[in-house]
Amino acid sequence: MHLGLVSLSYISTLLFFSLASPVEPQPHDVLFAAKSDRNWFSWTWAWGTESTVTVVDRTPAVSFASRPAAFGAEITDPLLGYVIPLSSFTVPCEGNSSQRTSLPENSGCPDLCLSGPHEPTETWIALVQRGKCEFVKKVREAQRLGAKAVVVGGEDPDITGFPDTLVNMYSPEDSSDINIAATYIKFSDYSELYTLISRSNTTHSGLRTLTLVITAEYSAWEWYSPIITFVIILLLPSALTFITLLIHRIRASRAAQRDRAPEDVVRNLPWRVWTGTGWEKHEGGEDVNSVPDVVVPEGDIEEGLRPKDNVPIHVSEADAGAPPPEEDASTSIPVTSPSENQPWFESQQECAICLCEFAKGDKVRVLPCHHIFHLHEVDEWLIQRKKLCPVCKADVTQPPPPPPIRPYPTPTSQALPQAAPLADATERTPLLSTDSREHNELPRS
Repeated sequence: MHLGLVSLSYISTLLFFSLASPVEPQPHDVLFAAKSDRNWFSWTWAWGTESTVTVVDRTPAVSFASRPAAFGAEITDPLLGYVIPLSSFTVPCEGNSSQRTSLPENSGCPDLCLSGPHEPTETWIALVQRGKCEFVKKVREAQRLGAKAVVVGGEDPDITGFPDTLVNMYSPEDSSDINIAATYIKFSDYSELYTLISRSNTTHSGLRTLTLVITAEYSAWEWYSPIITFVIILLLPSALTFITLLIHRIRASRAAQRDRAPEDVVRNLPWRVWTGTGWEKHEGGEDVNSVPDVVVPEGDIEEGLRPKDNVPIHVSEADAGAPPPEEDASTSIPVTSPSENQPWFESQQECAICLCEFAKGDKVRVLPCHHIFHLHEVDEWLIQRKKLCPVCKADVTQPPPPPPIRPYPTPTSQALPQAAPLADATERTPLLSTDSREHNELPRS
């Protein structure tokens, strides 16, 4: 059972991490993932790098939150340059009609051709908008035109129906040829940045522009996550197995506790001491250790405290005429003599646990079912093992059953031969005598 629990815990752990770790996108899923802001990869990569796009030639500076692409160069140092929309000096070479939006078409999808006499020459950052092609193609086209970095803006949520949030840009194909950095900003930030550029008084090579700085902050989780993931994969199955075994052990302990008798119940059961001639009776709750053990003289184990046969008892003349000493009723202990009529349970001669006969000085515990055992042995059995009598399996925590009700004699029963007296009855006494069976036998027809 434990092996099955371990296997189940390990399988559940692998299933959890297979669902919680990013997987390599397949080619047939690229187009859908590139067009949807609600794809699963949007939040799994959110633990990685976060960057900021800041317009530094405005007072105060205007900053936009961004997210670096999963391909291309890393933004290790701040990137400073002029931000220029590609649509300000290029047009699609094929002359494809673009979708009408509130802003000019600036998808940056290849192939682009130069339009007009102006072209940026110094360090500049390309500004493009998401849509119509993959992110990697936009960045590759901006790199071909001479850009040192690319800022990709989101699409209008009123047109696409997708929320205006940051997404993760990844490449479904080989992007080892791309050596510039790229980052993504939301559509609202893209609209504001595009408007600031169109109203700017700063120009570069005859093109309106702004001075832009791109900075990135790498989260420590990006470096520690592989180690932490590996450690969790190793420790989680063991932790789950340990918790399962702990719960199983607690349940087993509680079940065993329910099967054992409470210590106070056992200590309150009556107990007796065999004196060699009878039983000293003690009530429950009395300290067993406070009663001294009976000292057994050597050679007098079988005969108890009785005088040996043929041994005269010398009595002095002073003691012969003196009255017997009075016994203090407060200190007297009732002793049951074997000569009296004893119930069957008081005539037991051995302990059913250790199978040893009771000797003088032995302390025994009397259970509600009237079976007697050595005190320490039966106490250990009831408290540590089972709350049942070792002989008849009676529950010691339950009250003893009531004695059987003896029926009143009837005229019919008085006419029948009487059975043996109850005092003379033993366990071997038959229920009906031979004379009774003959008297009750009906005559045959």
